[in-house]
Amino acid sequence: MVEANKHIFFKHFLGLMRLICASFIDLMTLMTSAECQQTAEDWLNRGAAFYNESKYDEAIEAYDEAIRLDPDFADAWYKKGVALKNRGKYDEAIKAYDKVIRLNPKDAYVWHNKGYALYAMGKYDEAIEAYDEAIQLAPYYAAVAATWNNKGVALKALGRTSEADAAFAKAKEMGYTG
Repeated sequence: MVEANKHIFFKHFLGLMRLICASFIDLMTLMTSAECQQTAEDWLNRGAAFYNESKYDEAIEAYDEAIRLDPDFADAWYKKGVALKNRGKYDEAIKAYDKVIRLNPKDAYVWHNKGYALYAMGKYDEAIEAYDEAIQLAPYYAAVAATWNNKGVALKALGRTSEADAAFAKAKEMGYTG
């Protein structure tokens, strides 16, 4: 009888140990995969590190991964646009800025950068509209003086000298020194 009880005990004990081991392995697998997964924010930060090293192509790839994980991540779209602009890919940069504008239409910096890309493409009237939007949204934001100056440059390119001079004067009044 004792021998039979011993056998039953060990049989149940081994079954319980197998269950514990299987649960432990499952838990370790879940924990490892969760630790290996990177968030959209992680990819944004990785992109920023590449950007700061002037590795724009790598930055764009990292921003794309952030966007893949979170398609409405406005910061990733914005920073992708800036990196594209720095690579001279103005048309793609404008598409990224337009996505940010759909997500956050009141971001003056996006409008400013969109204006810069439009100007670089020779689309001066559209650049002026983007600069006007930036100025209207945030007349006292940090880069507003540069926005006024850039607007003046676009106006001058269109031969609208008096308007350009007024924009340059406003830029100077706002502290533009470039």
